[in-house]
Amino acid sequence: MGTTAMLILRAAHLFDGVAARLLERPLVFVEDGIITGVETGGEPPQDAEVLDLGAVTLLPGLIDAHVHLGFDAGPRPVANMIADDDTTLILRMRHAATRALAAGITTVRDLGDRHYLGGVLREWFRAGAVELGPEILTAGPPITVTGGHCHFMGGEADGELEVRRAVRARVKNGVDVIKVMATGGHLTPGTNPQLPQYTVVELAAAVDEAHRLGRQLTAHAHGPAGIAVAVEARVDGLEHCSFRVPGGRQVDPALVDRIAEQQIAVCPTVGLAPGTPRRPEAVEFAESFGPVLERMHRAGVRLVAGTDAGVAPGKAHDVLPHGIRVLADAGMTNAEALRAATSVVAAACGVANRKGALRAGMDADILAVAGDPLADLGALLEVRAVFRAGRRVR
Repeated sequence: MGTTAMLILRAAHLFDGVAARLLERPLVFVEDGIITGVETGGEPPQDAEVLDLGAVTLLPGLIDAHVHLGFDAGPRPVANMIADDDTTLILRMRHAATRALAAGITTVRDLGDRHYLGGVLREWFRAGAVELGPEILTAGPPITVTGGHCHFMGGEADGELEVRRAVRARVKNGVDVIKVMATGGHLTPGTNPQLPQYTVVELAAAVDEAHRLGRQLTAHAHGPAGIAVAVEARVDGLEHCSFRVPGGRQVDPALVDRIAEQQIAVCPTVGLAPGTPRRPEAVEFAESFGPVLERMHRAGVRLVAGTDAGVAPGKAHDVLPHGIRVLADAGMTNAEALRAATSVVAAACGVANRKGALRAGMDADILAVAGDPLADLGALLEVRAVFRAGRRVR
């Protein structure tokens, strides 16, 4: 990715990713893709290049902790992925990534692809071989049992030894995070979202190997039994964590407390485009997740923003602002919901040294929106400018 000369951004307000209030009249100094300073209320040097963005609020570029760039957000995402050759699939992924970036989502964590194509696309963007794209954190093919959830991505591994080898293979192929399917899932017929796919010993082996090789491990888990296995194995993250049981949801308060105590990051993968057609029972089931999220938030669980973008209609790769709204509706303040998509999720993804806040030394991934997102999260949909590593997205 190319570099840029010194640039100063001027705006009316700034949310730094941490504070619960806006800073007034900020100046953000950017050089070679990095923020070199943030000042308020002053005037820039007379000879400096200043881009005055006017009556906008600056905030850190958003981070979606759970996407699938290879799914097309249509009615047949799995069938289309299976039918695509690798060239077609990576072009689909490129389109999805640039759509996310245009919405101010400057970092995405792809938690399941095929043939490590997410890593290929990541390097394309880094090298400047294609147009500007978001930072991509990759997991490669998720680790799953034979015939298990998302087995069609190529990540089947059974038993402790195979699971350890699978982790090593992913690190060899340059992944940023390890993803394991601790339960079945909705997209894969013949698997059960409510039941564990791995034992505690098997999953703990994956965690041990990931940590030994300097990677975090996050686990897809729906039902309470699978969540419990993942918590016992001491995973770093839980994806979905929906507490799904036959006929609805069943929250285990003691298990929620353990998740909070272990500071496991929970990505509930919420967010749907308004107006998406849904059956009444699907609406009812989705609404039943609100009290679960509220319970986890009250217990001190570290909730992070992520959408499962790509897996279904209404889950296009720019849907994250709607997911942030769901977190606020579940009891978070607007500031907390914004942190869940900036500083808190950056820490959960292991990139807090570079992402999630507007301060000196951080990547110049910056979103400018009209209005005040602390007062109205709808402002996130009023995008006025996006900068990725100091370069403006056109």
